[in-house]
Amino acid sequence: MGRKNKPAPWEEEEEIIWVSKSEMKRDMLALQELGEELVKLKPAVLEKFPLDDDLYTAIVDAQRLKNEARRRQLQYVGKLMRSRDPEPIQAALDKLQNKHAQQSAELHKLEKLRDRVVDEGDDAINDVMLQYPEADRQRLRQLARQAKKERQQNKPPKAYREIFQYIKGFYDQSL
Repeated sequence: MGRKNKPAPWEEEEEIIWVSKSEMKRDMLALQELGEELVKLKPAVLEKFPLDDDLYTAIVDAQRLKNEARRRQLQYVGKLMRSRDPEPIQAALDKLQNKHAQQSAELHKLEKLRDRVVDEGDDAINDVMLQYPEADRQRLRQLARQAKKERQQNKPPKAYREIFQYIKGFYDQSL
C-alpha cells in the first residue's frame, strides 16, 4: 500500500519554489522605492507613465503630504504596486533617466567641439560646417579669435560661451 502524500511513479513532481520572508520584504521595499521615485516626478511627467487611476491618485496624494503621512502614503503606494506589473513602469522610468543622460552626453560633445574651435581654429570650424552647413563660417572665426584674445588677457570668457550657444542653436534646430 502506498502513502497518500506520495505521488505515483508515473506522475511528474511539481517543483515548489520557496520564497523566504526576507526576500519578500526586499521585493516589497523595491516596489516601495519605485513608488518613491514616481512621487519625486513632476505631475506633467507622471501623466505619461502607464499608471492606473488608483495608483496615480495615490502618488499625487503622496506628493502633497509631509512627514509621517507621506511615509504611510508611500507604504500604500508600495502596496498598490504589488498588485500591478512593475516592468512597464520601471521601463518608462529608465527611459526618462536615460533621456537625461543622453542629453548630457550631447552637450558634452558640443562643449568639446567648442573647445576645438577655440584651440584649433579653421580645422575645427570646417568640422562644424560639415555638421551644420547653415552655420556662418565668418561668425565662428570671429568668435574663436575673440575667445583666444579673452583667454590671453584673462578676461571673462564671453565669446567662449557665445560659441557654445551658437553651435547649440544649430544642434537644437536639427532635433
